[in-house]
Amino acid sequence: MAPPEQKALFLVSKHGTFSLGTKAVPAPKAGELLVKVETASLNPIDWKVQKYGGFIETYPAILGTGLSGTVEEVGEAVTSFSKGDKVVSIGSWTNDSNAFQQYALIAATFAAKLPPSTSFDEGATLPNGTVTAALALYGTPNPTAPGGIGLTAPWDGGRGKYAGKPILVFGGASSVGQYVIQFAKLSGFSPIITTASPSSEALLKSLGATHIVNRKLPPADIKSAISSFITSPLELIYDAISISDTQQVAYDLLAPGGTLVLTLPATVEVDESKDQRIFQVQGLVQVPSHRKVGTRLYVELPKLLASGDIKPNPVKVLPNGLEGIVEGLKELERGVSGVKLVAKPQETA
Repeated sequence: MAPPEQKALFLVSKHGTFSLGTKAVPAPKAGELLVKVETASLNPIDWKVQKYGGFIETYPAILGTGLSGTVEEVGEAVTSFSKGDKVVSIGSWTNDSNAFQQYALIAATFAAKLPPSTSFDEGATLPNGTVTAALALYGTPNPTAPGGIGLTAPWDGGRGKYAGKPILVFGGASSVGQYVIQFAKLSGFSPIITTASPSSEALLKSLGATHIVNRKLPPADIKSAISSFITSPLELIYDAISISDTQQVAYDLLAPGGTLVLTLPATVEVDESKDQRIFQVQGLVQVPSHRKVGTRLYVELPKLLASGDIKPNPVKVLPNGLEGIVEGLKELERGVSGVKLVAKPQETA
C-alpha cells in the first residue's frame, strides 16, 4: 500500500528554481493507475519550461512526463492492469501525473506493460521518444489540430510498405531520432540516412540507419554527402534537432511535394510553388486528434519491445534521486547525445 505522503521535485515559480518537498500521494480515479515511479526520464521540454515558461500555469509545479514503475493501485473500470505490473507511461502536465515524484497517477489508456527483457531505466526512455516519432509518422494529417504525415503504421499493415523510399533524420543520436530510425526501418524506408557524431555510428547502424553523415561538417558538405546516398526524390525528412541551421539544410534537400517534420517552430522561408508540407510535431497523446494513434501505440509497444523491433535508448542514470534532476537538466541543456538521462525517485534521500 502506498504511503500517505511522498517526496517530489517542485519548480517553485515561473522561471524559478527547483526545490525538493513533499505532497500527498493521490488516489486513482476510474480509468487511472497509481504507479510507484522507479525511473523518470529527463526531456528537453523540462529545462525549456523552467527557462522560458509555457505548458504550466500553476506553481509550484512538478515536471517530467516520461516514467516507468510498478502499479501500486488500480482505479475502477481498469481491467488490463493489476497491482505489481511493470509499466511505462507518459504524464499529462499535472502535478499528480508527472514523473518527478515518487508516485504518479497515469491514464491506463496510455500505459504499456514492460516485458521482462526491458528494465525500468530503459523503459523510461520510451514514452516521449516513441510518441514524438510515431505521432509524426503515423498520425492523421490535420490542418487545424496536431496531426502527422499519415503513413500506414507497421502494426496496421504498413510493415515494409515504403521499401525503396529514402528518409533523412537529422539528429539520429537524439532520443527521438533513435526511435524515428527504428520506425522507419519497420516501415521499410531505405536508405535511412542520419546526421550524428561519428562516435554514434555503431549505435545508429544497429538501429537501422544505413548511412551516417558527420553532423559537424559544414552545411554544404552535409548536403553533398546526403545527396550522394540517394537515387530517388527525398520526400520525407525528420529534423529531430530543428535549429535554424538544420532546418535550412533539410529544406534545401526536400523534394517538391515532400514533407519536413520539425520538433521546434519552423524558421525557414517556404517556396509555396513546391507544394511542400512543413509542420512541428506535437508529442501529446492526450489531445483528441492524437488519441487514436497514441492509444494504439501503447497497445503495440510491449510486442515491439519483446520482439526487439524497438530498442530503448541507452541510459545514463543520475545520482541522488530526485535531487539529481536539477544538475541533469543543466547537462541536458548543454547538449546530450546517444544516451537518455534518467533519475531514480525512490533513491531520494
